[in-house]
Amino acid sequence: MKKAIRFMYAAVLGLAVSCSSPEKMAEKSENVTVKCNPAVLEVRGGEINATVAVTYPEDYFHPKAILEVTPVIVYEGGEQAMEPFIFQGENVKDNYEVIPSDGATVTKKVKFTYVPGMEKSYLELRGTVSYKAKYADLPTKKVADGANTTYMLVCQKGKLDLKADGYQEIIKETAEGQILYNINSAEVRNSQITSKSIKNFQAALEEIKANERKTLVATDIVAYASPDGKEDKNAKLSDKRSSTAHKAFNNVTKKNKVEGPVNVTSVAEDWEGFQELVSASDLEDRDLIIRVLSMYSDPAVREQEIRNMSAVYTSLAKEVLPELRRARFIANVEYQNFSNEEILQLVEENIDVLDATALMRAASLVQENEQKAELYKKAAEKFDCKPAYYNLAVTYIKMDKLGKAKSALDKCDHDADWNNAMGVIALREGEYAQAERCFTAAGTETAKENMAVLDVLNGNYKAAAEKLAGKEGYNAALVALLNGNPAPAAALKCNCPQVAYLRAVAAARQGNATAVITNLDEAKKCDKLAEKALKDIEFVQFR
Repeated sequence: MKKAIRFMYAAVLGLAVSCSSPEKMAEKSENVTVKCNPAVLEVRGGEINATVAVTYPEDYFHPKAILEVTPVIVYEGGEQAMEPFIFQGENVKDNYEVIPSDGATVTKKVKFTYVPGMEKSYLELRGTVSYKAKYADLPTKKVADGANTTYMLVCQKGKLDLKADGYQEIIKETAEGQILYNINSAEVRNSQITSKSIKNFQAALEEIKANERKTLVATDIVAYASPDGKEDKNAKLSDKRSSTAHKAFNNVTKKNKVEGPVNVTSVAEDWEGFQELVSASDLEDRDLIIRVLSMYSDPAVREQEIRNMSAVYTSLAKEVLPELRRARFIANVEYQNFSNEEILQLVEENIDVLDATALMRAASLVQENEQKAELYKKAAEKFDCKPAYYNLAVTYIKMDKLGKAKSALDKCDHDADWNNAMGVIALREGEYAQAERCFTAAGTETAKENMAVLDVLNGNYKAAAEKLAGKEGYNAALVALLNGNPAPAAALKCNCPQVAYLRAVAAARQGNATAVITNLDEAKKCDKLAEKALKDIEFVQFR
């Protein structure tokens, strides 16, 4: 009956062949050599994998002996054993792997599922040999120490992008007035100088000058001809109108001189204005007219096609074309919006005057996440602002309020940012398969960096390095270290305990005892990291 041995940890294990009994084989077990790769066990993707090579010397394995070797990992709090490997001598009539009497090297892969406590552990091989109904336990041999869990230092908080607040420090505005001309005329009538449109324009200029937040940066005078008649004739007419319009503008602004440049231009035929007026009209055939405009680009063809619709053209000549024989006075204004300081003051004193973009800007200016969440929530609920709902969700995620984050995301568009945020939530909840689906759907650079975290957790360090190529920061430095380059980790500047711990690991791998001690002193300000350091095999040579 087969008897299980127990674990296999990097060292030596053997059996005796020339010996006449299991006891004799056990006595000679020191002649059997064992090598383990890696020499120090490592946890990778939640597993400990190693390869153990056992060399049985000549005349050691008895032709009729059966050997059971059980790899066992022993750790604080328990042990975990594999199914035993069973070997037989060359004269045994069974189906186990044969070890000839002239010796052999047997290579086997061992695998264990990581459980907490294995940070301080070792691998051993436990063996039992049987021969002629006699059994003997071989001396337990320690094979390797373990287990390195440095990959678990990866930051799993996830990276998130905020939506732009859309706040404009400078708002561009216009104020406009216009004068109308009679058909084929460039004369400015007195009635147009005193029209309601011009009076409103003059009032706007006065308000601009009185408002310290507004600056008149330039004024445009644009004269037009309606798109009926010959194009060359209309071009000359619009040029004349630009000249008389400029004179009229000087008259209109005589008592309220404008600052900044005045730009005078002309447009031969105002097809753009024509389309706008037709679209806004209640003409019966307006859709047909707009279709004609889209079908033909040649002005002459356009005009002829429209003239062919005689009933329509009569309405156009009466209702639309007179409005296009004009000159426009356009004041281009820059409005200086609230400064950051003013926004913060208004948050305290008069928050209701702030619109959604200003509230979102305010949220970006405050430091505490609780206050950020309040401001994003106000912008979201008061203005039904989807970007604010998204930023509120991001803030909740950073506060680890994942349920509230999901509720906020329910009100957002399902775009790339949404997918990435849902992936970060899944990552924090340990739902790695769901996180991967979300990050893949997002397809952004930020999601790519988050995918690198999953690569680290799955033990695929090269794939993580590819995704983080050219990136800096904690996870990029950790990935470089896991791929054999400790320099980026050693160069990290932040003095928080987590970064200090990673620097200590890098220093240990570089053999820098002073840096190990200095950084561990900083890292041990975190009780959890202080406890980890006591067991971490990275520092075994510095204890």
